[in-house]
Amino acid sequence: MARMEIGGGNNSGCILVGGAIALVLVPALLFAWPQYRVYSQRKAGEAALAEAQSSRQVAILEARAKKESAIALADAEVIRARGAAEANEILQNSLGGPDGYLRYLQIQSLAETRASLIYVPTEAGLPVTEARRLGP
Repeated sequence: MARMEIGGGNNSGCILVGGAIALVLVPALLFAWPQYRVYSQRKAGEAALAEAQSSRQVAILEARAKKESAIALADAEVIRARGAAEANEILQNSLGGPDGYLRYLQIQSLAETRASLIYVPTEAGLPVTEARRLGP
């Protein structure tokens, strides 16, 4: 009787093809793997550099915005101060000078006060006291 082998002849061919593929693939991987690592590291470095440049640009833009804001606030304060100075000058001139303006401010503060006793300074700048008020 003849003996039949199932796939007996094909096993050696598969082994030869697999060995040939391994002989080609292993050196290719040994060459390509270091090249891929270098490429990967280069790309990671470029990404880190791009992120650092972007962060720097954001910081510069924030600093410029703060500077412009500070300049605008300073300009607004100067305009407010000029307006207050002009208003004070108009009041002083209409009230007969700085002394009249100070009297006006004094009268305004007295009108807003709810105190029961108010000391008004005399010409010498000293208040008139009421010694009799404290008596029996």
